[in-house]
Amino acid sequence: MSFADITPALRAAAPELRGRLLPNAEMAPLTWFRVGGPAQALFTPADEADLAHLLSGLPQEIPLTVVGLGSNLIVRDGGIPGLVIRLGGKAFGEIALEPGDRLRAGAAVPDVKLARAAADAALDGLAFYRGIPGCIGGALRMNAGAHGGETTDVLVEARGVTRAGALVTLSHAEMGFSYRSSGADTQDIVFTSALFQGRPGDRDMIQAEMDRVTAAREAAQPIRERTGGSTFKNPPGGKAWQLIDAAGCRGLRLGGAQVSEMHCNFLINTGGASAADVEGLGEEVRRRVKDHSGFELHWEIKRIGVA
Repeated sequence: MSFADITPALRAAAPELRGRLLPNAEMAPLTWFRVGGPAQALFTPADEADLAHLLSGLPQEIPLTVVGLGSNLIVRDGGIPGLVIRLGGKAFGEIALEPGDRLRAGAAVPDVKLARAAADAALDGLAFYRGIPGCIGGALRMNAGAHGGETTDVLVEARGVTRAGALVTLSHAEMGFSYRSSGADTQDIVFTSALFQGRPGDRDMIQAEMDRVTAAREAAQPIRERTGGSTFKNPPGGKAWQLIDAAGCRGLRLGGAQVSEMHCNFLINTGGASAADVEGLGEEVRRRVKDHSGFELHWEIKRIGVA
């Protein structure tokens, strides 16, 4: 399917636009599941000022969606109406060492790259990012964490642009972090960078910790498959993968989608799956877990767009 072309109207509202603006852009290649329909308009801004320029003129009736590396995302088969923003390039992909054992990273920086930069600078406390398959913008949005660490443990502040085009800086407290979530006050902000606090450490020991994280991930997760990372949040008092396994869902299939045999809190596109297959399989897993144990699983993977 395709949407009406809204890019001429967007350019008219932001005549000094410098970034790349595409109508009916394919989204499946930009997600790890490799499923889903197009974005009505996809914008990659040249820099923060370019992003602010577009947002300041964006009509309120046009929906706004922000995507990162696509590692924790299902784009539904009908695509995403409105404007989709995807940060990239040098403007949002740099890391800088700052005084006080701190690192500033652009929102498009992969989490693993931040972990490596911290290790190179002999800064401890950020090695857990080695095990998160996403980017900094996503980590801010969902308080990403793994292997005993979370974004809330190391974030000093986050910078972004509001839907109205205003530049803002949010303190740690203003981010309103909770388990796999940031606060309601952050929802209309497109994050552009973040400042992280490390602590002096031994470079070899930090690298050894990163190697341990890498080995644990490769041994337990289907990282070479078309997957989206952990599918469901751990409910209070339970672990999602154990509940899924106990409900008999390991290896369960729907169309081209399958519950991973290696780690059953991961869904896989085995080839030719639709977004409806992947999401439908997840909903069937939720139903079976609820029937078997009484636990209700909530999606950790973001699902966007129209069916």
